[in-house]
Amino acid sequence: VQLVESGGGLVQAGGSLRLSCEYSGRTFSTYEMGWFRQAPGKEREFVARVNWSGGTTYYADSVKGRFTISRDNAKNTVSLQMDSMKPEDTAVYYCAAARSLHYSGTASATDFGSWGQGTQVTVSS
Repeated sequence: VQLVESGGGLVQAGGSLRLSCEYSGRTFSTYEMGWFRQAPGKEREFVARVNWSGGTTYYADSVKGRFTISRDNAKNTVSLQMDSMKPEDTAVYYCAAARSLHYSGTASATDFGSWGQGTQVTVSS
């Protein structure tokens, strides 16, 4: 499994960015996909996750109502649409893949076995 993120960059507060993650490997549709982020000096934190079909999503409280995760199983991609961005959204964002997670709500990074290299997102005030 290989994951490659793209779409990071610099945006002003209140603006939008769209991150994409391309999956290489077989059976993308069997994996649960997630986005995490890590700010300097902080631990990696959960942002959002989507189940195999795209029908079930979960978000961290800090991004709920502003970020939207989606997937396209035909294209082997997962995206994170980020709107109304805040300076505290500044971080390196990582795409991750996991076998089925048998719990709802926020996810633990330790449950995801495959990771992308990360993409920097910077929100200026």
